Amino acid sequence: MAEQHQQHGVYGVPPPDLAEVPAGAVQFSPLVPGAARLEDAGGSLASLVMLAPPGTVERGHALALGLEALADGGELTVMAPIRKGGSRLAAELQAFGLDAEAAPRRHHRIATVRKDRPLVGIKEAIEAGKPRIVQELGLWSQPGIFAFDRVDPATRMLIDTLPVVSGRGADFGCGIGVLARAVLTSPLVTSLLLVDIDRRAVDCAEHNVVDPRAAFLWADVRTARNLPEGLDFVVMNPPFHDGGVEDRQLGQTFIRRAAQSLRRGGRLYLTANLHLPYESVLAEAFAQVRPLGDGGSEGYKLVEAIR
Repeated sequence: MAEQHQQHGVYGVPPPDLAEVPAGAVQFSPLVPGAARLEDAGGSLASLVMLAPPGTVERGHALALGLEALADGGELTVMAPIRKGGSRLAAELQAFGLDAEAAPRRHHRIATVRKDRPLVGIKEAIEAGKPRIVQELGLWSQPGIFAFDRVDPATRMLIDTLPVVSGRGADFGCGIGVLARAVLTSPLVTSLLLVDIDRRAVDCAEHNVVDPRAAFLWADVRTARNLPEGLDFVVMNPPFHDGGVEDRQLGQTFIRRAAQSLRRGGRLYLTANLHLPYESVLAEAFAQVRPLGDGGSEGYKLVEAIR
C-alpha cells in the first residue's frame, strides 16, 4: 500500500513558475488525450498538482475528484487565474472542510492543502458536475464541455444549411455529437469519424450518436497522427479559444488538417464566427471556396470548400 501512495498526479498544464510537477506524475486532465481518469485513481495519489478549470461547477467537480483521489495525508496544490476562479479557490476548498488560503502569484491564486481530515460535500460536488442527460437537448453532456447545455448557434446554422452529404466523412471537434447526428440522417453516408480533444465530449457523443456508421476518436486534431485520409467530406465548427484565450490559429490548423484528410474533390463544410480570419488559409488549401447560405447577418459564416 505504501508504494501505491508514492504515485503523483497532475491535472492540466500548471505554469511551471507556479508549481513543480513531480517527475513521472500521471496526467489526469480530460483535455489531454491519453490521460488517465481521475475518478479511477481510488485514493492512490501522494500528491496532485492541478490547474483548475474555469467553470464553477466543473472546477468543483475536478477539486472533489482530486481530493477523493488523494491518499490519506496526500497533498493537493491547485491554482487558477484570478479572473477564472482563482479568487474563489480558498472558499471552495474551505467548503470541503479544509483549512485553505490562496496566495496571489503571477495573476493566479494558488493553494496547497493536505487531506488530513474527513471531508464534506465531496459527493455533492461530484454529482453536480457528472455527465447527465440535458433535458432541453435530450442528449448526454457534462459541465465543462463546450456549449454543454445548448446547441451553439454556429452549429445550428450549419445543420440548417448543410446539403445532403455522402461517403466517408469526419466531424473535427465533434463535441457531444450534435452536428454528427444531423450528418448521419443522410443514408448516403457510409462512415463518420467523430474527433474531439475533450474525453468527456467523446464519451457523451458515444451515448448520443448510436449508429453503426459512427466511430469515435479522443485526439487533438492539431497533432493527431491517426486522422484518416481520402475522406469525401469533413464537417466542423472549429474552436478558437485555447485555455480561455482567443487563438485564431486553432481554426486555421483545423482547416489545414481537414484538407490533408480529404481526397481530391472532397468537401469541407465549415461554420465559424464572422471575424475569424480563415479566408487565406482556405484559399491556400482548397481549389474552390464558396459561401454556404447566409450567416453574415447573424455574425457567422458558412463555407463549402472543395479540395
